[in-house]
This record gives sequence, structure tokens and C-alpha cells, in this order.
Amino acid sequence: MEDLRTYFFTEAGVVKAVDGVSFSMEEGEALGFVGESGSGKTITALSIMGVVPIPGHIVSGKVVYRGDDLVGKSEKEMRTVRGKKIGYVSQDPNSSLDPLYTVGDQLVEVIRAHKETTKQEAMDEAASLLKLVKIPEPETRLRAYPHELSGGMRQRVAIARALAGQPELLIADEPTTNLDVTIQAQILELLNELQAQFRMALIMITHDMGIIAETTKRVMVFYAGMLAETASTSDVFGGPRHPYTSALLAAIPRTDRKRDLVPIPGNIPNLIEPPTGCRYHPRCPYSKDICVQTIPPWEVAGSGRLVACHRWKELKLSVG
Repeated sequence: MEDLRTYFFTEAGVVKAVDGVSFSMEEGEALGFVGESGSGKTITALSIMGVVPIPGHIVSGKVVYRGDDLVGKSEKEMRTVRGKKIGYVSQDPNSSLDPLYTVGDQLVEVIRAHKETTKQEAMDEAASLLKLVKIPEPETRLRAYPHELSGGMRQRVAIARALAGQPELLIADEPTTNLDVTIQAQILELLNELQAQFRMALIMITHDMGIIAETTKRVMVFYAGMLAETASTSDVFGGPRHPYTSALLAAIPRTDRKRDLVPIPGNIPNLIEPPTGCRYHPRCPYSKDICVQTIPPWEVAGSGRLVACHRWKELKLSVG
């Protein structure tokens, strides 16, 4: 992704939801997008898929997949990319699964969209997909409607559907948000197993640093439509370089020791009129005049590590 800018043109003004995001990833890599709601994570993912909702629009930048820029491709061209090359799992299977069709019908539709096969062959493959995502009695579940399944089962069906085209990249957008803790752990374990089994790349989108620790090798920290820091997951947990990353870590409950959770003061800024300089400065306890006046450039802060903070060299930040 090269300097992507995705804006929403509303009556109130232009919302700069993604404002100059750049990154790259390798085959088989597990990459995390982390940040508060409204930080630009999901819109970045939808921009990759070419499904930014109206009135949103990619105004500039590139999304290059295996040398091919996806920005500007027609809907027909993108249908050969979505599902077959890049799969997507949303945070709410209730909105992504059609309540009027059985699980089998919905899986068969996706399979046959990407492969020439008979309906019975596709149904057999659908049963194999349900077995792959550890749904018991798959032949029975194929005849079920989404409302007849539990939330965890529906999310497994959504994952199975995303895998139907055998994608090289799977984007999981907060896939455990609406699930209880036990089911969350099972879904995360399943995604880890599938990623290793098929050696596919994974983008895990979440606001939870704990999930980042469980599922990714590298993390990108989003704030107000821009990137604050990117580094290996172990480096981020070992010592954050950006004050916002440190604040996210301080907000994680810990089981190894007692401590008070430290909430981040204030809210994500209005992206119609974002703050000048560093967008985090109104909430940052380390803010100085330069932070208010000048957008911080990307600086190399170690091997494979970049940070956008004027003061990162002089700060001693907590790991929470």
C-alpha cells in the first residue's frame, strides 16, 4: 500500500478516514492492525478489497497486489480478486450471512463463483470446509439457516466461506468482537492453525493488544487515519516507541500482576478537521509545541521498526 487516502464526502465535510497509509507485507506473514474504533483500520481493509461504502472514495494512493494495482479496477476485475486471492471475515457474521439461505447454499455459491464444478461437488467441498473449521456434523449444518447456529458457529461458517476460494491473504476484521471469552479463544486458535496450515498471509484487525500478541508477528498502530508506529509484535510489547502505543498497552488487563488500568483521556479527533501537527497531541501527556505545529515524519527506530513521533528518542515509555 502506497500513500493511500480514503475520504468520505459527507454533508458535514470531508472525513479523512485513511490519510496517507503505507505498508507492505510478505507471503504467509501475520500482520496486525490495532487502534481504537475510528482509527482507520477497517477502512484500510475495505480499501484493499475495493468495497469502501458510499460516500467513501479512494482519492489517491496505490494498493499493489503481486505487482498489480487494485485501485481503479472495475467491479468485474475485482471479483476475480475478492474471495479467490483475498478473503475477508467481518466482525459480525449476522450481517455477512444471508438469513434466507442455508449455510450450504451460501458456501456453494462462493465455491462455484471461483471454480467450475457441479452443485453436488461444491456441496461436498462445503462439507469439507465446515469440517476444516471444526464444525461438528457438517452435513447436518449445511442444511441449517444462520439463525439456527450459535454466534461461534456462525463465525466459523464465515471463516469457512472466506476460505472457499483458497485465498493467499485473509483479512479478519475483529472476528471475535461479539463472542464470549471462551469462544473468542477458540476462534483465534482456529485462525492461527489455518494460517499455519495453508501458509496464507493474515491481517488481524483489532482494538485489543492481547489479540495482537496471540495472533501476529508484526503490528501496525493506527491513530486517526494515520500510522503511529510499526514494528515486530515482540518489539512493541518489549518497549513501545510511540506514546499512543504505550497508552494502548497500559489499557490491557494483566493477570500476572495487580495494577490499575489507565484509560486514554479524550476521544479520537474529528477527522473532518483533524488536529494540526501530530494527531495524537491533544491527548498526549508528552506533547510540546513542535507536536502541535508539525506532522512528525516516519523515522527508523530499529530493525524493521518505524515511528512517527517527534520525541521518541528522549521518552522512556512504559510497557504497561
